[in-house]
Amino acid sequence: MGAIQLKAVEKWFGDVQVIKGVDLEIHDGEFVIFVGPSGCGKSTLLRMIGGLEETSRGEILIDGRDVTPEPPAKRGLTMVFQSYALYPHMSVRENMGFSLKTAGAPKAEIEEKVNRAAAVLKLEDYLERRPKDLSGGQRQRVAIGRSIVRDPTAFLFDEPLSNLDASLRVEMRYEIAKLHQNLASTMIYVTHDQVEAMTLADKIVVLEFGTIAQVGTPRELYERPANLFVAQFIGSPKMNVMPCATQAGEVSLAGGRGMAYSGARAATHLGIRPEHIEVGPAGDGAIDGTIDVVEYLGADCFIILDCGALGQVTVRVSGETQLAPGERVGLGFPAERVHFFDADGLAIR
Repeated sequence: MGAIQLKAVEKWFGDVQVIKGVDLEIHDGEFVIFVGPSGCGKSTLLRMIGGLEETSRGEILIDGRDVTPEPPAKRGLTMVFQSYALYPHMSVRENMGFSLKTAGAPKAEIEEKVNRAAAVLKLEDYLERRPKDLSGGQRQRVAIGRSIVRDPTAFLFDEPLSNLDASLRVEMRYEIAKLHQNLASTMIYVTHDQVEAMTLADKIVVLEFGTIAQVGTPRELYERPANLFVAQFIGSPKMNVMPCATQAGEVSLAGGRGMAYSGARAATHLGIRPEHIEVGPAGDGAIDGTIDVVEYLGADCFIILDCGALGQVTVRVSGETQLAPGERVGLGFPAERVHFFDADGLAIR
């Protein structure tokens, strides 16, 4: 079992509060990812769960047991860090089995668990090599294997792919996704990379200045952000957000044309994803803009437009587009794709 619950947990460093009363429930077998900007408290929260940081207030429960005062060794968790921290003088086999050896496990048990972990991680051919003879991705797999042999209640990952280049990150994302499918263990993963979050997570926890901005599946966060912060943090390119005014069943944009509005309260901001904007002749749609830059990415193009008082707007279109800088175009906002936010930044459903 690997159910983890946080009850009003807080973390203070002197007079500075970095975790501000977080409540969270993680179910057994879930892959949960903490994301947020630098300084939001995601690594601190992970370290509190692992027992590497003391919890100032609140409770941390693992399978219903309060582990808040317990040291890391008694929590049954294992942590994979950004740094591999492998012993350079030991082979892969010795590195993976070292924690079991120091715990006094029988040699036969160590060999069985190391071989099983190596099979899961496709490391059978590297067991007798030293870390210096491995690639970055292979070293990270060894670090993960060192955790697997301990048969933990849950895995904690603290930005494990940050030291890898782009191609290895893609490869290791696949390896970690397959690992979760094979082990069906609870995994909590910290990253600043939203691509990792969107592709790996069952559930994403978006943190903002020590509080939870929203919890949900990747699809829920992308399609139904609860507030402006989540709307602009999740998604690449980020959601276009522009000031608006609502009155008498209509929303108006500076220099634009009126649109119908049926929200329950007044909206101050309109948001729309780049791929949901329709491009047409100037004078059509909600607003007009002048193309500043066309970023060609192969299958897609990002069109960045100057929309006057509304600022820059980014549109995602097919890579086959013939649009060019300097053109004046109209931008349509399909009603079912538009998001509205109030003066407090909260989504209006």
